[in-house]
Amino acid sequence: MHSRRRFLQLGSLGLGTLPFLSFKGNTSAVRKPIVISTWDAGIAANKAAWEVLRKGGRALDAVEAGVMVTESSQNCCVGLGANPDREGIVTLDACIMDEFANCGSVAALERIKHPISVARRVMEKTPHVMLVGQGAQQFALAEGFPLEESKLSDDAQKNYTEWLKKSEYKPVINIENRKEHGPFAPSRFDNGEWNHDTIGMVALDANGNLSGSCTTSGMAFKMRGRLGDSPIIGAGLFVDNEVGAATATGQGEDVIRIAGSHTVVELMRQGLSPEQACKKAVERIIRIKGAKAKDIQVGFIAINKRGEYGGYCIQKGFNYAVCYADDKNLLVDGKYIL
Repeated sequence: MHSRRRFLQLGSLGLGTLPFLSFKGNTSAVRKPIVISTWDAGIAANKAAWEVLRKGGRALDAVEAGVMVTESSQNCCVGLGANPDREGIVTLDACIMDEFANCGSVAALERIKHPISVARRVMEKTPHVMLVGQGAQQFALAEGFPLEESKLSDDAQKNYTEWLKKSEYKPVINIENRKEHGPFAPSRFDNGEWNHDTIGMVALDANGNLSGSCTTSGMAFKMRGRLGDSPIIGAGLFVDNEVGAATATGQGEDVIRIAGSHTVVELMRQGLSPEQACKKAVERIIRIKGAKAKDIQVGFIAINKRGEYGGYCIQKGFNYAVCYADDKNLLVDGKYIL
């Protein structure tokens, strides 16, 4: 009875619903603001996000501004310069989530330069979470987003022409890593091998609030209508302002199987550090895939409310960018299991 009375007293103070977190091994001071993002493209994206954060701006504004840099890059990774689906059409997916658990998403969006900004409008201006295909495009146009030309970029057209010779769906892990494969690695062909790219970003602002974003062109030469994890809240991205935030990259189908980013955040709620939580999620995918795990890559990154960060992946080759000061924008090699 005493314990129950104490719980009710806490509830009357507005504390009864707060999680009682004890981050294992955590004795450091809170580090904020901070932003982290997937792959080396995150270095440039973090710079734009940091400009918002360093001025005391909201994490939501930072994660939108950051990934817009990647969407504008006009390469064969993210954005309208990306490799198309097998019908020769570029389709884009994105989602965004703020500190109040508001979220918005678009999928299979065509001819709109910044799907992340459309996703934010879905969050802020509609009663829905996700809009797809033609409906997403109609909404974007109604909101004043310009309709871009449908022509493929020169690199994407070259890659698509090459792919049509065999029409094989044969993704290769870690080709996103430009440091290893050169400045335009995602557009690189080698015996018909290719891959996609994604940028996911999560940030903690000076007020201690979290937000996240994720944007992608999806798998190159995917089946028409294929959707990966990136625009799915709880799979490609999840934010819980009481605990932390996480985002994913890699083979989306396998991230979806475990509701990957939500899983990472829930593991942090249980007291695991961001790195430990990401590792546990990766181990879960490996248990499901068994021997086939050697043929895929999945990576997670996460931050908690203290500004602690971490990442983990299935195989060597994944990296992520971390920025927490004007002169601290670092590329970190992700720890891996296989």
